[in-house]
Amino acid sequence: MPKVVLATHNPHKVAEFQQIVAMTRPDVEVIGYGGPEPVEDGVTFAENALIKARAAAAHTGFAAMADDSGISVDVLGGSPGIFSAYWAGQQKDATANLELLLDQLADIADPHRTAQFVSTIALVTPEGIEHTVAGVWPGRLARAASGSGGFGYDPIFIPDGQPAGAERTTAELTSAEKQSQSHRARAFQAFVPLLKTL
Repeated sequence: MPKVVLATHNPHKVAEFQQIVAMTRPDVEVIGYGGPEPVEDGVTFAENALIKARAAAAHTGFAAMADDSGISVDVLGGSPGIFSAYWAGQQKDATANLELLLDQLADIADPHRTAQFVSTIALVTPEGIEHTVAGVWPGRLARAASGSGGFGYDPIFIPDGQPAGAERTTAELTSAEKQSQSHRARAFQAFVPLLKTL
């Protein structure tokens, strides 16, 4: 069975990718990465994803994939963007990040609270072959957190395409619903053909 290292120390991301990959390529095993974390000094999701995947491929000798993702709020010019994990400071406090973003948007009317989750996935082989693909999940931001599922900004993100009056945040979706719709799932659909190169 081909193995791909997922270049993250975040167990939530490992579990999410394992579920996504299993739906489309059950013959590929996604394994976690325990090596050193590189400095993510890129200025785009793609650059940071490649930095992480290169480091994991070099450290393990396996093909490596990495996701760099975040939330982009239109009225904030696309921020937090690549700074999503550090929006409230270097401690990477998810609750503080979410609360700061809600505070910054407190006076913004609902029609202007549009946002999207963005995911870029990079694949790097030990031979130096590199690919990136991206997925975007459009929606808007709620005024208060709701739901106990997911992680990060999930409790305040309301995906587009839901029935009026029955809208839920990403944290209120089932795991299966999220894995079939998410920005990572959308990026991974474009990524699947690349796995054939393994």
